[in-house]
Amino acid sequence: MLKSQAPQPSETPAPSVAPADARRIQTRRSGVHGKGVFALTDLAEGETIIEYVGEIISWKEALRRHPHDPTDPNHTFYFHMDEKHVIDAKHGGNSSRWINHACKPNCEADEDGGRVFIKALRNITAGEELFYDYGLIIDAKYTKKLLAEYPCWCGAKKCRGTLLAPKEKAKDNDDKKKKKKKDKKKD
Repeated sequence: MLKSQAPQPSETPAPSVAPADARRIQTRRSGVHGKGVFALTDLAEGETIIEYVGEIISWKEALRRHPHDPTDPNHTFYFHMDEKHVIDAKHGGNSSRWINHACKPNCEADEDGGRVFIKALRNITAGEELFYDYGLIIDAKYTKKLLAEYPCWCGAKKCRGTLLAPKEKAKDNDDKKKKKKKDKKKD
């Protein structure tokens, strides 16, 4: 339907991902939140574990489909690609959609040529749950109410308490400096 609008993969070959029958990972109940993805074998730092796949749609279509679950409207299987495209892993997705968030993750999402790959940030032992930092970005001001709508349950020592990415302090400081300069010019 909207796949023709999807970004075209680059000429660069995709990172090698082991075939699904290798059973390196498994989706099952998570102690952190709902379902999770667990390593069945040891995974090496830097190893590409799985590709985040699904239907590539426009943000307009994503907003039309939202929410996936009206009882939990902030839980989706969307992965931001660029300003025009999103992967909806509810449609055509794989186990990668069940990887939970953590503030101190053991994996990262790596975008390469219009595709998203989940890679190990460190050595991961068999039995460990896989996590990456969702780093959700919302333009609205972070209020207690907004932060509570996106709770984090990772339990890390320095847990942010939210799936939302921290607002950049440097940007805030630059904005304050610019405002001060404008205020001085008015005087």
